[in-house]
Amino acid sequence: MITIRDKHFSIRQICQSGQCFRLEPLMGADKQEEGLKEQEERYGLTAFGKYLTIRQCGEEISLSCSQEEFDSIWKSYFDLEEDYDRIIASIDPDDAYLLRAAEFGSGIRILRQELWEMIISFIISQQNNIKRIRRCIDLLCRQFGEAARSDTGEIYYIFPTPEALAQAEIQELYDCNLGYRSKYVKQTAETIYHKEVDLERITAMSYTGAMAELQKLCGVGTKVANCICLFALHMTDAFPVDTHINKVLKEQYPEGFPFEKYSGYAGSLQQYIFYYDLAGKPKTEKEAVAVKCSGMEE
Repeated sequence: MITIRDKHFSIRQICQSGQCFRLEPLMGADKQEEGLKEQEERYGLTAFGKYLTIRQCGEEISLSCSQEEFDSIWKSYFDLEEDYDRIIASIDPDDAYLLRAAEFGSGIRILRQELWEMIISFIISQQNNIKRIRRCIDLLCRQFGEAARSDTGEIYYIFPTPEALAQAEIQELYDCNLGYRSKYVKQTAETIYHKEVDLERITAMSYTGAMAELQKLCGVGTKVANCICLFALHMTDAFPVDTHINKVLKEQYPEGFPFEKYSGYAGSLQQYIFYYDLAGKPKTEKEAVAVKCSGMEE
């Protein structure tokens, strides 16, 4: 078990921020600490062929892994060497909206996730909501992924390989509730399996090059490519624009978002904006219903 402390780490906010779909809350437990009752949050994560249990109480986070696994996978995965204080401190003090958003979502971190998994996940995310995306991906992993057992006995499913999805029947993908996205998933899997688009080459490309190469894949447009660049390749200049972000840009930044002020980490700020609009900003009854029904739409 590895324990860290970080005021800019909230496993709940990371889970709800729309970037990771195989991070799930587990049963919580009350904990007494210094006479104050705090809620210990417990989450399970499947990534990089591993299963990780995360426990958090306040700023203390415990990860169910060895030091070697933490150093080789999770330190990078959770972006633990980035200074999020610096990012938040750089926000224009006159930008009240962005300051509120960053304060509300200050526990969000930009994850470094597997490129192949993010390609398929964000193809599935189109015109979809977060709860349904999670369900689709879970079905896909159970149907086509390899079963494994963690050191503590949990059964989990590794994300399916390009070969497994390339060889899947279209109806089998429809049975995973992918709908019209089934064709996109199969064709993209075939393209990657046959090396018509090489994932290793993409990891070495610039942001502009990666965006162009990703959009050669079936079902990958500008927004999905930006999500992949941000949440897999950690290209933090990427700034995905979905219905939530587009609405905020029109309301708060009618003359355009000031990208020039935030070169190199605009994508981190995008996550604060997305999460604040989704979960934090006061809403009318009509807006609340719309958010409940929405998710990662184009």
